[in-house]
This record gives sequence, C-alpha cells and structure tokens, in this order.
Amino acid sequence: MSTFEQLNLSKQQLNALHDLGFETPTPIQAQSFSVIMSGSDMVGIAQTGTGKTFAYMLPIIRSLKYSEQLNPRVLILVPTRELVLQVVEEIEKLTKYSNLRVLGVYGGTNINTQKRAILEGQDIIVATPGRLYDLALSKALKTSDIKKIVIDEVDVMLDLGFRFQLMNIFEILPQKRQNIMFSATMTDDVDALINDYFIAPKKVSIAVSGTPLDNIAQTTYNVENFYTKANLLSHLLKDKETFSKVLVFVSNKRRADLLFEVLNEIYNDELCIIHSNKTQNYRIRSIKQFEAGENRILVSTDVMARGLDIEDISHVINFDTPNFPENYMHRIGRTGRAKKEGKSILFTTAHEADYRIAIEALMDYKIPVLEFPKEVEISEKLTREEQPKEKEAYNPHKTTDGFVKGAAFHEKSEKNSKINQGGSYRREIAKKYKKPKTRGDKNFNKRNKRK
Repeated sequence: MSTFEQLNLSKQQLNALHDLGFETPTPIQAQSFSVIMSGSDMVGIAQTGTGKTFAYMLPIIRSLKYSEQLNPRVLILVPTRELVLQVVEEIEKLTKYSNLRVLGVYGGTNINTQKRAILEGQDIIVATPGRLYDLALSKALKTSDIKKIVIDEVDVMLDLGFRFQLMNIFEILPQKRQNIMFSATMTDDVDALINDYFIAPKKVSIAVSGTPLDNIAQTTYNVENFYTKANLLSHLLKDKETFSKVLVFVSNKRRADLLFEVLNEIYNDELCIIHSNKTQNYRIRSIKQFEAGENRILVSTDVMARGLDIEDISHVINFDTPNFPENYMHRIGRTGRAKKEGKSILFTTAHEADYRIAIEALMDYKIPVLEFPKEVEISEKLTREEQPKEKEAYNPHKTTDGFVKGAAFHEKSEKNSKINQGGSYRREIAKKYKKPKTRGDKNFNKRNKRK
C-alpha cells in the first residue's frame, strides 16, 4: 500500500496532509496522480466519498508554481453552490503552507463582489457553470491563461441541464489545456461530452457505479403512504443515541417542505431543511448547523445528494425511493465516509416497488426488508398525489348529443362577428369613442363665443 510520501508531493503538501491526519492515498488518489501530472486529459470514474477532490487537487497544486499574474490558471466546475464552498475549503486545507490563491464563485450572491475579488488576482477559480459564464461574458474573468479545467460531478451537471453552459465555457477556453473530468456514473451524455472536447483521455476507474459500499449497512421497509412514512421516520428518530446525525432524502421540494412541517411539531430545534428554493444564506446555515451538531436531522432533496460532505452521518434515510437507481448510490454515499461504518434505510411504497427492484439490479444486491414496527400507526391520510383520481359518473345533462344552438346564440354570434370595413370602420369607431368636449376644449370655447 502506497503512502503520500511515495508520491511526488511537495514538502508543503505533505505538511498539510500531516496536519489533516492523512497518511495513505485512496485508490482514486493514487491512480490519478501520475496521469494528471503527465498533462494528459483524464476521465475519473469513482463512487462518491472516495476522495475525488484530493485526487485532482494534489497533482494540480503540485504542478502550480508561484506566480504574481492576475488571471487564473486553473478552473474547477461543480454543479452546486454547496459543492463550491466545500471544494474551496478542501483546497485551502491543502494550500495551507503555500501562497496559492483560490476563489469560489456561484449564483445567488453579489456578482460585483466576485468581480472585484477576481480582478485582485487568483490562481484557482471554483465555480458553478452559470455564474462562471456570466463573469466571463462581463470580461471580469479572463480565461486566456487557463491551463487546466476540472469538471467534477459531471453527470450531475448534465442532469441539472448545464450542458449548454458547459459547451459555451469550452468554447471560450484556450485550445491548449488539460481537461480533467470526474463522475460517479458514465452515461451517453457524459460520453458525448468527452468525445467532443477531450483529446485521447486516459480513464481511471475505481469501482462500477452500482457496486454497493461495503461499509454501509442497507435495510428497507415496505410502507403504505407518505404520512405512514412520516410516522415511521418520527418513530425511528426518537432513538437519539442511535440516530445521532440523520440525513433524510425526499424526492422533491414540495414533499421536503411537507415532511419538514410534520416533523417540526416534534423535533423543532433538532431539524433543518435544504433544497434549491431556499435562499443561499439559509442553505449554508442549515449545512453548518447540521455539520456542527446543532441540528440532528437534515431534510434534503436529490439536488444536494452530492453537494454535501459532512462527517459522522450515522444514517441516510431514503424517505422516498429514487426513480433513478444511480441516485440511490449517491444518497447512501453521504454516510460511511472515510471508511467509517454507515447505515442506510430505504422507505418504499407499492408504487415505488419497481424503483427498488432497479436499485437492487444495479447493485446486484438484495436489500434486507425489515418488519414494519407494530407500534407505528398506519395513516389513512393521503397526499394529493396519492389520492385516487375520481372519474365522474355518466351525466346525461352534460352530453352534447343532439344539442341545437338556440336563437340567442346566433344573435350574439352575428353581433360579435368581425367584418373588415377598412377606413370607414376606423372612422365609425373614432366617432363612437371620440374624446368628450370639455370646458377646456379651445375649439369648443371658440364656437361658443361665436354664437
């Protein structure tokens, strides 16, 4: 097993890693180092939580020499604002003993503040695609000196609809550059992007996308409906010692808000929520409070499934079964990080049964089904989506068979019919709606005086 000392790292990097307590590189870090140092384009395939950020940052920082130039030399693109903050934080840890300048830019904040920070001079820019392109168009960000571009979580970016922005960004970058891409899954869209913009990329693959993480214990419950799920979740969360730091994934923003309302009645101060409709400050505050242990429970949507890197998450609870099996892998990867033991619990309704089958097929693993606790109430209350669609019985009074339009209909239709009357029509309308004469009308007053 190799150590960081065996890699061609600088003394400053080794000191930073020593401060962090890291001695041994993960497989993706060890295998990516020489490829990125060689300057070749690279595509890295590794599951979430395997140390991908350090995998590309260690060789990049090693190759960056001190420079006083103002324009950035490295560009890192990530899909979410939270991931921008996380990557910047990781880079700052690795550059603790060097003079490299790093800046994170993302939407939802003052762009002028970011422009000023860029003009002061930066070596590394970490950004979301939309805000980066806006800064480039405004000429605040000069891309002429970019030597390396990293696209992290590229499959998420494409899922979120960032393909157009990525294409635009590639077009404004120098032709001579190193392209580095990291993803947890390979899709047709990812392949298309590689074929269009990468030159003979070397592929570093650590694990098949569907391989379950060995250090995560997975279980599942069969549950009737949303409110029964809420009852089950509330029941489990009562065990504060076992469920010490719980990340709950819900399928969409509206259901996340609804679940938050239900849980808030019991777990008020222990609960926080994060999704894309929340303000940036609210989202950052929720993450920090959850990370610090101020809130024990964080309710989140799939958009945040790979924008969170929080230590010591005891459980990931999939309140809703994801309809894309890869998303399940990303969700459960939030626990069991840094080779620690993690636990994942999946709630599945009859409607979601096929989704669970697809997940198990992807992993080639049957998730153990737990017996539903007898003390948990099975709710008969249904959400709007769960309520059966009522079809109105046959109503003879609403039929149009044999219906004959009456005289009133024809009279109204004829009155409202429009006939092109040309100029005469406009004159008639002008006469009908002409401006009324007032005591201030000069012509009207003149005529009165003549009389």
